[in-house]
Amino acid sequence: MGQNLQSGERLRPVDLARGHGLSTQAIRNYEEAGILPAAGRTPHGYRTYTPLHARALSAFLALLPGHGHRTATSIMRAVNEGAVDEAFRLIDESHAQLLEDRRTLQAVENALRDLASTAAPDPAVGTGSAAPSGPGGTFIGPLAGTLGIRPATLRKWERAGLVRPRRDSLTGYRVYDEADVRDARLAHQLRRGGYLLEQIAPLIAQVRAAGGLEPLEAALCDWRGRLSARGRAMLSGAAELETYLRERPGLPDGGGDGV
Repeated sequence: MGQNLQSGERLRPVDLARGHGLSTQAIRNYEEAGILPAAGRTPHGYRTYTPLHARALSAFLALLPGHGHRTATSIMRAVNEGAVDEAFRLIDESHAQLLEDRRTLQAVENALRDLASTAAPDPAVGTGSAAPSGPGGTFIGPLAGTLGIRPATLRKWERAGLVRPRRDSLTGYRVYDEADVRDARLAHQLRRGGYLLEQIAPLIAQVRAAGGLEPLEAALCDWRGRLSARGRAMLSGAAELETYLRERPGLPDGGGDGV
């Protein structure tokens, strides 16, 4: 059974591991996870691998940067189980997520332009209790509904300094003015982009204090670069996976991949 995956060369776990800076245990773990086809065995029970396993390992490692560990594992497992269409579906999902992330970035950039157009009023005046009631204020429920989040999320953002609603003098309810709504929208978009609250808070604080957009622009530039790197990594992963797929059909039926 082990010989079905042979192509004239037998490799040890260390041979696969050495070229990629991995441990032999990692190679065994990858095999057990279905990332690599099942290894052949010597009469003494030692694993033996082939150049096909090396191709599978290269494909997996190339898929990792663009798709992440979980999806890359699922893609390789599907291929090794003969479910190539499932592998393609997983790849399509990753591309769809990347497209959605690009749309989110565009939405944030649009929000930046809105921020620039509303930067004249200084939202940092007072603590809120001294400010009189004004037009355009909204309560926590409607704002949460508009953003598609829970009121508890807005309260959490308030504790993190992302929004600073005042309290209505009669009811004690939180009131979000125009600047608060803007900050909440920016926070929401940045959270969708993968930023943590502790990363967002200083950006919004600096925008408030300086009245400038440079901090947020720098973050968006970094975000844009990461999206481009993911897209390029997906291309590299696709090339390695295609090479692996081209080599698999030439194998004898019932090879050591457990299919």
